[in-house]
Amino acid sequence: MKQAKKEKFGGRLGFELDSEIDESLVTAHAGVPLALELFRSLGLAEVVESAVGSKERDRGLKTWELVESFWALWLAGGDRCEDFKMLRDDAALAELLGHGFPAPNTARDFLDGFDDPDLPLWRAGDRAAVRDESAGLVGLAAVNAALLCHLQRLHPSATATLDIDATIIESHKRSSQRTYDGRRGYQPVVGLWAEHDVVVLDEFRDGNVPAGCGNLRFLERALSQLPAGIEQTYVRADSALYEGEVLRYCEEHGIGYAISADLSPQLEAVIGSLPEEAWSFWDDESDAVREWAEVNYVPDDGDWRKWRGGDRRYLAVRIVRRQRDFAGGEVVRHFAVVTNREGDGLDLLRWHRGKAGTVEHTHDVLKNELSGSCLPSDRFGANAAWFRLNVLLYNLLSFFKRTALPGEFLRSRPKRLRFVVFNVVGKVVRHARERLLRLASRAQLEIFALARGRVRAAACS
Repeated sequence: MKQAKKEKFGGRLGFELDSEIDESLVTAHAGVPLALELFRSLGLAEVVESAVGSKERDRGLKTWELVESFWALWLAGGDRCEDFKMLRDDAALAELLGHGFPAPNTARDFLDGFDDPDLPLWRAGDRAAVRDESAGLVGLAAVNAALLCHLQRLHPSATATLDIDATIIESHKRSSQRTYDGRRGYQPVVGLWAEHDVVVLDEFRDGNVPAGCGNLRFLERALSQLPAGIEQTYVRADSALYEGEVLRYCEEHGIGYAISADLSPQLEAVIGSLPEEAWSFWDDESDAVREWAEVNYVPDDGDWRKWRGGDRRYLAVRIVRRQRDFAGGEVVRHFAVVTNREGDGLDLLRWHRGKAGTVEHTHDVLKNELSGSCLPSDRFGANAAWFRLNVLLYNLLSFFKRTALPGEFLRSRPKRLRFVVFNVVGKVVRHARERLLRLASRAQLEIFALARGRVRAAACS
């Protein structure tokens, strides 16, 4: 009886492992070269070599080949230097790319080259400091700036909405510091160009550096990274950027903003005293009703001034829960947003809330679908390079989706791209002095042919 059930439901699959190794050039990652071909076609490999390349590397892989190797590893799904052991056995992928892959120790040595413990510190309070960047990290930023220029050239946008937010990367490295919530790790800041879904600037920080420090410095650097052709700039952020110097800078430079305001006791009191008729309906959610109101509020520091950017306005949000939970949580909660933009208040609140689908999405992809959270070292500069290389790959993928792939993939996450495009089985064959990539399905061939054709057209335009 048991044997009959086993045969019916098929407990063991009908094959055995062959002890012989097939040495023909077959790869499970045939689509990885498509994205890297865009990188080369735009001339970014030359930028890497000139901006980051080490004069001491006179043998082995070149700097741009090492950068490509990390990206190939992450596109294929690996997330640690040790995973290069698997990739080094993929002779077919190496044949397609034209270079091999580093050993794990070589990869770690390359990352360590970005660390410089003698760099000056930018103080962030009494107990924390933001480290300046090494020449190698500055070089990677130059590569990113070049990529943004190509993106703007091929897909011009007159506006740039910068969504700025910090995120925590939990780590138990000996050099990691405790963050505000008690975890150990790092707290990088990211500035995302929302219209193009690309990171304009990232700043890797120790975990004990507060998110609300150095923001004007970060904003100025992010704006300097934007390519030519931008006519209007906007900023969206949470309360970490709720600083007088940030607001004044935006107003003086004509930058429209919407930033979450700290709910001080004074502001809370003003919002709480609003009459019921001041509140307007926003949304009816499953567990709460969301409402909003315009608030006539002047901060205690008197920082209420008119600049060319327009009047500074406070918009309040009231969330009324339908019932109290078992822990006795609040039934009514208030939030506030400060903005210098004109227009309907509800439209501005919705626009501000949109950053949850942009920069917070970017954090999630960097940490959970690429390899931003798998920091490889105790050295700060090595981890900063690892994170920035992930940011560069994020941007390259956004560029690749917009330029080379069918429209259905524009918002696809790396997980889907791996399944449909990158982790595709292909065989490298040689015929009539040509190197050919042979795929297993007509649908895959159509996607590959379209992507390569569009990449070549982008390089020539």
